[in-house]
Amino acid sequence: MKYLLLGLFTGVTLFAGCQQKMPYDLVILNARVYDGLGNEPILSDIAINGDTIAAIGKLKHGGKDTIDASGLAVAPGFIDLHTHIERLLQIPSASSHLRQGVTLTLGGPDGRSPWPFQPYLDSLAGVRLGPNVAYLVGHNTVRSNIMGLEDRLPTPAELTAMKAQIDTAMQAGAFGISTGLKYLPGAFSTVDEVIALSKVAASYGSIYTSHLREEGLGLIEGVQEAIQIAQEATIPVVLTHHKAIGLPMWGASEKTLAMVDSARAIGLDVMMDQYPYTASQTGISVLIPAWAMEGGIEKYRARLNDKKTRSDIKAGVEFNILNDRGGGDLNRVQFGRVTWKPELEGKTLKDWAEMEGLKPTVSTGAELVMKAQENGGASCIFHVISEEDVQRIMQHPMVMVASDGSLVEPGDGHPHPRSYGTFPRVLGHYSRELGVIPMQEAIRKMTSLPAARLGLTHRGSIAVGNYADLVVFNPETIADKATFENPHQYPEGIRYVIVNGVISVSPDGSINPGAGRVLKRTRN
Repeated sequence: MKYLLLGLFTGVTLFAGCQQKMPYDLVILNARVYDGLGNEPILSDIAINGDTIAAIGKLKHGGKDTIDASGLAVAPGFIDLHTHIERLLQIPSASSHLRQGVTLTLGGPDGRSPWPFQPYLDSLAGVRLGPNVAYLVGHNTVRSNIMGLEDRLPTPAELTAMKAQIDTAMQAGAFGISTGLKYLPGAFSTVDEVIALSKVAASYGSIYTSHLREEGLGLIEGVQEAIQIAQEATIPVVLTHHKAIGLPMWGASEKTLAMVDSARAIGLDVMMDQYPYTASQTGISVLIPAWAMEGGIEKYRARLNDKKTRSDIKAGVEFNILNDRGGGDLNRVQFGRVTWKPELEGKTLKDWAEMEGLKPTVSTGAELVMKAQENGGASCIFHVISEEDVQRIMQHPMVMVASDGSLVEPGDGHPHPRSYGTFPRVLGHYSRELGVIPMQEAIRKMTSLPAARLGLTHRGSIAVGNYADLVVFNPETIADKATFENPHQYPEGIRYVIVNGVISVSPDGSINPGAGRVLKRTRN
């Protein structure tokens, strides 16, 4: 049986059940304990038996294993509400997340998820997972299953089929539905379609997370659409990786945060998550008008061969370079992964133009973007977010920390540094160094707040009877090391990561995967 925390701040030894006479499995001594609820830390010991926190306070008994946390802090394991863990079967340790203190990752964001859903979850049963994992079901995945990449309304039969797939995923344990309305085929959907599918998820007490239809010039309308979905589908909503893209929209977070406050004031359950960087990362196709890619890559290539259509596509790309993720400067578009031309990785669109002996103009940049997509696309980092917006959004009480990071390994491509440093960056750079938010508030945004969003009552806080997902770190030295120039660097200051009671990351940097579990949502 799980128990609520009683008397955490009294210094009294508490036990789940009768008083313990035998040693605990693991004890953490002399720790500065952050409970995850936003309270000031206290000096305390923590005892663990099996996968559960057994006692908190001044311990009377030792443990089979002991961690002396003198001078260190202990927090609940960090919960990452937006992760791209598509390579989980290839990198089951998820070491780039685990090493930054993440003990639970939520996959299936931006409208893309594994399918068939239940068989995929079953395939993870025998895998030695590093962190716990959970999943959303993706709208884009389901729409593609039924309609392909067609730009049209679904027929009644197709809508019924999509609802059935959402229902199947919910029964399999999905924590909610995600959309990527900027991506294909989600960009072809109407709000009525999304509402209809979200109602299915809502019937299971699940959530809706949205990569908004626009995060640049159409940001305000995108937020309003998400609020409409919250209202009409009666579903909790997360505006995921919330930001204002492109120089014309810098400062727009003042309005979007006010919109969220207004929605909450009338009873709508709207929240946000955010990564702490001034650059986004996604496919270079985000610079290309959605209509140009309807039907897939071959149809896109055919459109490029028509002079008039090519001109229209180029005009759309030029507009997005000037006003949206292009930031009006080819230097702001940096290549991440380019399988067909790996020498571009880490370089910018301007660098590529100069490599080709071309002037780095907007026109040239548009041609190269079109060429990149024709060759199979590329992942790019777009340096088009204002630091002021990052800090303003971070301070909002209903914003959670989430990486939007992929599973990566040293030397593999040129990823966004968020894949290595999101959580340490908030704690070190934004909390300790800049004082944007207090340490205990930063931890709340990483632990109890996302746990509550997922309906997890026994993770996300340090309490007797809760699962022993914990991070032991040095609050004076914790820091992200990954940069946009040199992203493959693990953070500093994380001493131990404990997953379900098992030490999974040790001070020497060694990884002990296998304690992670597949979590499934049960119907409320």
